[in-house]
Amino acid sequence: MDTKTAILQAATELLVASPTGEVSTRAICERAGVGAPTLYRHFGDKDGLMSAVVDHAFERYLAGKRAATPSPDPVQDLRDGWDNHVAFALEHPAPYRLMHSVAVPPASAKEAQRLLELVLERCAAAGRLRLPVDVAGQLVMSANVGIALMLVTRPELYDRDTSTRLRDAVHAAILTGTESKPATRAAVATQLAAQLPAAPLTPAESGLLTEWLHRLATTKEESPWHE
Repeated sequence: MDTKTAILQAATELLVASPTGEVSTRAICERAGVGAPTLYRHFGDKDGLMSAVVDHAFERYLAGKRAATPSPDPVQDLRDGWDNHVAFALEHPAPYRLMHSVAVPPASAKEAQRLLELVLERCAAAGRLRLPVDVAGQLVMSANVGIALMLVTRPELYDRDTSTRLRDAVHAAILTGTESKPATRAAVATQLAAQLPAAPLTPAESGLLTEWLHRLATTKEESPWHE
């Protein structure tokens, strides 16, 4: 193990063992068997080290997401993604807290959001998404991170059943049901928008249609559009 990796591992291990989530650079150096100048040479300062720990944690999280094989049912994949997110938080509580406590999210956070949106795009293409992909993605990620943090920091108040109930409530808000009801205008617009990348349109035509469909998907319906 090289020196940089040893420092990262020491910081992560001490964070996991810390009841407050705080750890000193002195303790990290002692754990890694290096002097402070070595730590600063590799990471600049403590904030730089903590950012590296966050990136390392995100990489472990993303590795699982990237390895997931899409199933024929994008809605089930969306449910599984939520549950796997919560499981990761419970298995890695200290790094997870850091992943969602930095002022500026690392680039890995953007990839995590994009991987979620890819599943939502599949839901949209199947006619199951009632909101635009970006809006649905923000709702899912914010709720998923919120309950995961509560389970990590307030386990005496929240349990896994709470996560399941919240997941189902959020998914009910963004997904159309399987029952035979007329599709909403937003759901139809979102489904059409998901087909645009493969449509035989010029960039200008695609851009204009995207703008129209997004407006239809985000404007409140005063009455059923099919009437």
